[in-house]
Amino acid sequence: MAERSAATLDGTLGFELIEAGEELARGRFAVTDRVRQPMGIVHGGAYAAMAETLASATTYMHVAGDGNIAVGQSNQTNFLRPVAKGTVHAEARRRHRGRTSWVWEVDFTDDEGKLCAITRVTMAVRPAPES
Repeated sequence: MAERSAATLDGTLGFELIEAGEELARGRFAVTDRVRQPMGIVHGGAYAAMAETLASATTYMHVAGDGNIAVGQSNQTNFLRPVAKGTVHAEARRRHRGRTSWVWEVDFTDDEGKLCAITRVTMAVRPAPES
């Protein structure tokens, strides 16, 4: 689960998926100009994108065997503390696993372990389209 393909948003922003269990997922990204907004801090969209990456990849890994896909349905992020340097660490916990949706809560921390942002992501679970 190394860095994602450079051809994707994940790769462009330098996201790393570290762990993807059924109830817990972890990832991180370096704070570089790719993820900063004009004021020099991490852009809110980077948090939202990382949260959806963790929720999407992990949910999909666990529903694909049943012929399903997972797609983002809702993504709500609260920003608590600015981060201007270092690494942003993400830990996603599954809060609900239903037949048609999974809900994840993601905590983002800086290198000192301080909480920077929190996100709730709802994934829709649907039958995979026929090829």
